[in-house]
Amino acid sequence: MSDLLIRNATIVNEDQIYNADVKISNGIIEQIGTNLSDSNVTETINADGLHLLPGVIDDQVHFREPGATHKATIASESRAAVAGGTTSFMDMPNTSPQTTDQEQFNAKLATAAATSVANYGFFLGATNSNLEEIKKVDPRKCPGIKIFMGSSTGNMLVDHQNVLEDIFRESPVLIATHCEKPEIISANEQKAREKYGEDVPVREHPNIRSRTACIESTRIAFNLAKKHHADLHILHLSTREEVELLSELKQIPFAEKHITAEACTPHIAFTDSDYEQLGTRIKCNPAVKTAGDRDALLWALKNNVVDLVATDHAPHLMEEKNNTYFKAPSGIPVIQHSLTLLLELYHEGRLTLADIVRLSSHNVARRYRICDRGFIREGYRADLVLVNLNTENTVTREQLFSKCRWSPFEGRTFHSSVYATLVNGAVVFREGKIVSDRRGEPLQFNRR
Repeated sequence: MSDLLIRNATIVNEDQIYNADVKISNGIIEQIGTNLSDSNVTETINADGLHLLPGVIDDQVHFREPGATHKATIASESRAAVAGGTTSFMDMPNTSPQTTDQEQFNAKLATAAATSVANYGFFLGATNSNLEEIKKVDPRKCPGIKIFMGSSTGNMLVDHQNVLEDIFRESPVLIATHCEKPEIISANEQKAREKYGEDVPVREHPNIRSRTACIESTRIAFNLAKKHHADLHILHLSTREEVELLSELKQIPFAEKHITAEACTPHIAFTDSDYEQLGTRIKCNPAVKTAGDRDALLWALKNNVVDLVATDHAPHLMEEKNNTYFKAPSGIPVIQHSLTLLLELYHEGRLTLADIVRLSSHNVARRYRICDRGFIREGYRADLVLVNLNTENTVTREQLFSKCRWSPFEGRTFHSSVYATLVNGAVVFREGKIVSDRRGEPLQFNRR
């Protein structure tokens, strides 16, 4: 690949903000400094007025391929990702067929190699009967094992205590859990039907997928990880009580944690007051809850209790979402605006730029031990995003790259915008357009 020079950028990296040039060669950051030579450079980007961040690494997406390509594909959603500054993603296993064995895992890698413009990784899913497949996982190629401890598609609900014990004891890689207790949810659904019949208001979603269902399941995972000293990552926290449960981790340096957690875009973008306007468009699992829960998550992100931010990007067609409560599927397409949402929190004084980079890039790379990504360092892959903190962007349907072609943020004006995204040194998105069809690379993990 030809050399590229980013000139006069304001770099945000490893708790520092400073002005410098970045020279890229063959997809690698070759040099960081001031007044770098432009000899042998075939393209120069003038970054005056722009901030340069490490590309976002999203560890929780549902790109729907295989099995639901009418609503999303790895090709379409990877383009939505780079349009929002996300350069790497890790896709979840509840596809059709499910990614619960090596054959399906390898098939997904092959699809991504042929179609994804972002870098990619894929979780292997746990079931009540695939422990031997879990043991076969190559820790250098797979980010982790996904356990649905709440309801899921197919046979991916893992609800046998002895199976959970075996997985927490035997897994060769990080375990990522979706924590909701299905028995509690089922009882709440029955109560809602008794009260409303099938015409349940969407505002009841956080009462049905209740805070109790979340905290009880999270406590089980937390205690299993402590018992077996398992490498646990708890996905999409949504309640103040879960933050309180994990608060004992606050004093542990991030590098020494074997239990971590994340907050997801829907739970820091919306509250239960938004159900009246947005309805099933913000129906997701776990449910969006109160403003107090949102505030607790933001506090936890600032204070070493919750360690990462992800999206849980999960597209459905609008015609599917425009349905009654029980028929409308859960899931929201948000990846194209996840970074601009975080930058909005910067404008509000809730997060610093250093916080945003730490939570969306640095800590993800550290937690999963991703090789040579997630930082602006010489010798690292040039996964980068240039943002303009002073250019407003009103979200319209015409801007969207997700195949489902809608967003819960439509009509909202953000105070920042993504100017350009580089994946492995190639500019793939610039000023609202995908400008390169160059393929991303499989994520590699620094594990034995």
